[in-house]
Amino acid sequence: MAPKLCWIGLGNMGRGMCKNVVKKADVQHPVLIYNRTKQKAVEFSTMFEDGEVEIVDSMAAGVAKADVIFTILAKDDVVEAVVDDILGSVDVKGKLFVDCSTIHPDTTVRVSKRFVDAGAEFVAAPVFGAPAMGEIGQLVGVLAGPKESVQKARAYFKGVMAKAEIGMSDLPYEKALQLKLIGNTFILNMVEQISEGLVLSEKAGLGTKYLYDFIHLIFPGLFAAYADRILSGKYHTMDYPLFPVDLAIKDARHALSLAETAGVRMGNLDVGMAHLQEVKQHQGEKGDIASIYGAIRAQAGLNWSVVIGLVIVIAMCVAAWFFSPKGENQVLWRSSIILSIASCYLMWAVTFLAQLHPLIEPRRSDLRKEYIHH
Repeated sequence: MAPKLCWIGLGNMGRGMCKNVVKKADVQHPVLIYNRTKQKAVEFSTMFEDGEVEIVDSMAAGVAKADVIFTILAKDDVVEAVVDDILGSVDVKGKLFVDCSTIHPDTTVRVSKRFVDAGAEFVAAPVFGAPAMGEIGQLVGVLAGPKESVQKARAYFKGVMAKAEIGMSDLPYEKALQLKLIGNTFILNMVEQISEGLVLSEKAGLGTKYLYDFIHLIFPGLFAAYADRILSGKYHTMDYPLFPVDLAIKDARHALSLAETAGVRMGNLDVGMAHLQEVKQHQGEKGDIASIYGAIRAQAGLNWSVVIGLVIVIAMCVAAWFFSPKGENQVLWRSSIILSIASCYLMWAVTFLAQLHPLIEPRRSDLRKEYIHH
């Protein structure tokens, strides 16, 4: 008999992961789903047929009915609060808890000990990959814990939620989170490098097109995908960011803490953290990691280009007023020159602002709607 599953957490990553478990895993019972905001669970459930999922009103109700419980939550304090709730109301003996949250290794140590002491099994299983990869089951799972427990959890990773696994059977739980945090510094450094390169290309007069082509030809895949996100400006128009700045800051802080404990200085990470703080200050919780591009542009003075251009245009218009040829056609000369200068400035400014914050994303016109990938 296949075990009963409960899924806790339907955020950006959790939705796609849970969907693949429901659709691809060997489940013979409705997957129990819980989210702190119940409306998200209700909306999520509409993509399934009757009997595939069941919304539970509380975590305790879901955990009590389940044999295997997945959690993927945003922050350390949320994870610990969920553990308090579960252990305070449910007998967890014999159940398997698989935590996919990205949290500090020390938090994982505390949480795992509490579950194991209560008679449960535990696997630390953070994942690498963007939400889009989670939707199509192309994540990479990192599984640490007792070999027998990891083997049970693997049934829901490769071929279901993930394209591959990094196995850490019989290694301490915290090793999976150490790898996850170090791995996430690569993402932050990548966004930093792409953003700095694009800004330098623009300031140097090269323009962004040629560097964009270089990235796609030499670094296809994740580099190219982030270059697309940055230059398209999609992150400005999303209701909820793909990689929220709050979570990026949390991950960076955990990685810096890990580095400090190990006696290692992460200079690139310090720079990235400073830019994330600027994004947070400017955009609040709606900021996305890709907004680092905007922070670097501002530092480089590119956001003042429109104002500087306006000052130059005003100076040219004043000069045209005073130095236009005198005579009966002076008014015509003045009007023609000033209108020409103003029109050129407006055309340039509209183009510049459209590149800074794109309003319309270019689309191929020869594709049917169902083949356009968003």
